[in-house]
Amino acid sequence: MSNRRYKVVDVFSDRPLLGNPVAVVLDAAGLSTAEMQTIARWTQLSETTFVLPPIQNGADYLLRIFTPYSELPFAGHPTLGSAHAVIEAGLVQGDRPLVQECGRGLVIVEPRVLQCSSRYRLALPAAEVSVLSDEALAEIASALGISLGGGSLPLVVDVGPRWLVAQVGSVASLLALRPDYAALAALEQRHQLTGVTLYACENEVVETRSFAPSQGVIEDPVCGSGNGAVAVHRLRSAGLTAGTGYRAEQGQTLGRRGRIYIDTSAAGDVWIAGDCCTTITGTVTID
Repeated sequence: MSNRRYKVVDVFSDRPLLGNPVAVVLDAAGLSTAEMQTIARWTQLSETTFVLPPIQNGADYLLRIFTPYSELPFAGHPTLGSAHAVIEAGLVQGDRPLVQECGRGLVIVEPRVLQCSSRYRLALPAAEVSVLSDEALAEIASALGISLGGGSLPLVVDVGPRWLVAQVGSVASLLALRPDYAALAALEQRHQLTGVTLYACENEVVETRSFAPSQGVIEDPVCGSGNGAVAVHRLRSAGLTAGTGYRAEQGQTLGRRGRIYIDTSAAGDVWIAGDCCTTITGTVTID
């Protein structure tokens, strides 16, 4: 048996027990893929990460990211929470931008942005955007129990996770949503989606919900990649002007409200920021 250093970090909240928790195994060298997947299935969090020595030149560490069912090439809240964990554990210095290596490539993470000691910001990987057929959208809308579009075309936004992103008419209708998760999981698998992220705009704040039952995540409390994909959708649908930013909120239906801060560059690059706080520090024992 071996003991590995372990933290649980709440992301997109500066207070414990809100936002979205990520489990971070800090000493993952020597673990097999099967062992990592077993640990992720045990934690039953939306993501569990494993910190490893980097392979690519210029990277500070390699991060592998698992849902309870599978490995992801990139995810937002695990990237921010793991950066917080490695700085707090003394594995890297937090006085400069970090370079995370993951399945999507190299991701820049800026610690302690906006003069806030707990806030981190990442550069969203370049998005690949596509569309689904009208028939597929109708099937997914039926499984969700809501009309999709809200005046704009739903898009598949691939930033590592592959999200179907759609706007709905109001925050009230979004929060009242009760999808058919079994039907949605089957449709996600059929159309090679990681999940579905829906959003509504009200009073200059964007409310978001992300569903990924095919990944073992019925509803993600606060999703970084999903909110990044929403920003890409809004840029494409003229709902957001390049070079501006906004605040998003998520997790209200799960009692884990979090806040996500989105910035965009004039060229359309997307940055995602959020606060992090550690709720658990200890060891996990591996047989």
